[in-house]
This record gives sequence, structure tokens and C-alpha cells, in this order.
Amino acid sequence: MDRAEMIALIRDGVPDPGGVWADLGAGTGNFTWALRELLGSHGAIYALDRDARAIARQHELLAVADPGATITPRQADITRLLDLPPLDGVLMANVLHFIRDQAAMLARATGYLRPGGHFLLVEYDLQLPRTWVPFPVAFERFQALAGGCGLAAPTLVGTRRSPSSGIVMYAAHATRLNECR
Repeated sequence: MDRAEMIALIRDGVPDPGGVWADLGAGTGNFTWALRELLGSHGAIYALDRDARAIARQHELLAVADPGATITPRQADITRLLDLPPLDGVLMANVLHFIRDQAAMLARATGYLRPGGHFLLVEYDLQLPRTWVPFPVAFERFQALAGGCGLAAPTLVGTRRSPSSGIVMYAAHATRLNECR
């Protein structure tokens, strides 16, 4: 998927330019850079991943980047408590399906958001595990998990069929409720 397709997939989940976001499980930053374009020059993104090589690649890309939203790549295990400021948004793109305790991860990610903050999830719409998607998060599953994690009912903001696998990917948006349950 090229950057334009990534932007199209998540565009309706980023309602306003600017703000402070985190991309949890950012990898080499494919969706980080799509988010960067949507946030514009007044945005800031913490791009977090446990893979040191992925973070090094993000630093390389930043060294030659045009002006835009600030990206701060950091090596971190997103399943552990992170030192982040209150966030306007969290993006998790193709990472939740690697985490066994998804409810705990979503609750932790929601806790980083200010009330009314945006949570944007990109996942494969699968019910059954695959080798590369061990803990699938179909949209219906995300809907079921969201309320218990302090998120309002998610809405589907984009879909795209993978040309290589034929599997549908979706982007869903939810806002943090005033109080986490």
C-alpha cells in the first residue's frame, strides 16, 4: 500500500490537523508518515516501536524529510507503561493483532488520551488467526472491546482490500470517554 492509500484509509479518523499523537507499534513508520501529512505542520507524533532497526530507519527518513508534523521516534515496548504527555490521538496500525491481551492494551492506550481524544485503529478484518495475524481483531471484536476500554462506540472510517492477500483492512475511529471504566 502506498502512502496515498494509507492517507485515504485513515483520513476520516483524523478529524483535525495539529495536536499531539502517538503511533504505538509504528515499525518503520509507514502509517506514521501518513498521519504526519494529515496533521500538518502543527502536529507532533511520538512514533514508538520495540524494534531498534525500525526506529533507526525512522531517524534516517527524518534526516531528509520536508517540513511537517514533528516525529519523535523512540524505542519502547508499547505493552508497558510509557512516558507520554496527554495525547490528542493514538494510532495503532497493524499491531494489535500481535498482542494477546488486547483489552489491557486498549485500556492502556486509551489512558494516554485526554478525554475526547481520538483512537484510530487499522487492522485486518479477520475472525480466525493466520500465521502473520495470531490474534485477529475484526471490526466486530474492536466494537466489543472498545466500551470496556474507555472508548465510545467505534465507527468504520475506511476499508481497503489487500492486493496481495485479498483480505480487507479497515480503519476505525473512537473517542475517549470522559471517564475510563
